[in-house]
Amino acid sequence: MTDYRALLAAISVPRLVGTAAHQRVRERLKSELAARGFVVMEHHFTGRSLLYRLGRAPLCGVNLIAVRPRVRIATWLTAHYDSKGQPLSMASRLVAAGLAGVGAAELAGLALRALFGALSLGPVDALLSCAGLVGAALLGLNWVTDHSAGAVDNGSGVIAALATVDALPPDAGVGVILSDAEEYGLLGARAIVRERANLLADTAVVNFDGIDDRGGAVALVHRPGPTVDAVTRATGARRWRRLPVLVDGLAFGAAARECVTLMRGDWSTARIVHTSRDTVERLTLSGARQVCEGVARALQPA
Repeated sequence: MTDYRALLAAISVPRLVGTAAHQRVRERLKSELAARGFVVMEHHFTGRSLLYRLGRAPLCGVNLIAVRPRVRIATWLTAHYDSKGQPLSMASRLVAAGLAGVGAAELAGLALRALFGALSLGPVDALLSCAGLVGAALLGLNWVTDHSAGAVDNGSGVIAALATVDALPPDAGVGVILSDAEEYGLLGARAIVRERANLLADTAVVNFDGIDDRGGAVALVHRPGPTVDAVTRATGARRWRRLPVLVDGLAFGAAARECVTLMRGDWSTARIVHTSRDTVERLTLSGARQVCEGVARALQPA
């Protein structure tokens, strides 16, 4: 029986794309998949991101695509295995983005008033403009670091995908995709859709991303369907069509028949994601266990 917490500890290390730790985690995950009877293929890709050297150089990543011999894939279980750190947590970035949005709206309003010759500046205008500048400055200074172990984001999602596999029979029609460079703008998932879209055709994708012990489960539905409905019911997840987050399901949903991203957490989760506080010590994996048990029930062969 797999010691999932020990496995989580092994993969929850700072692992920014291209680092030695990132490669070691990839090799460990290849071994874990092979031990479960999967044939693991490496899908190498390059991409560009404004977060990576301001877009001046291509980033090289490796997706892991795992299938079992003579098994027809009906559902892909996916999770990204890279991590990143940033000075601002996800919660802080949402606040900063909100401030920047307020400032942008204020500037648009001032432009309209000026257009119609009714421009007059008051203290409220100054306050909103300053708020926008503060938000924009914070977002601009939020560079990428290698200082987060990424236990919740997304060691927990990788564990949930593997634990779901373990809860299903060996001949279940599931494959596993562990995507890379999600933290740089879904580069790995987008590369699969661009170069291996045939793998996703007429399949359902269940993407795991950030499964905390705390809070409730959320199903971010990218493309609805019967498998997505069954997974949502079995996990007791709240169903959403849009959330202010970037997840690989946004890319996979463009090519798959159905697609859903499963998350679990609360505001305290958002406060630690992408920070040095996202460590294995704060996780018992009780949330991941509940989510993967629900997914496995939904995917059990009839």
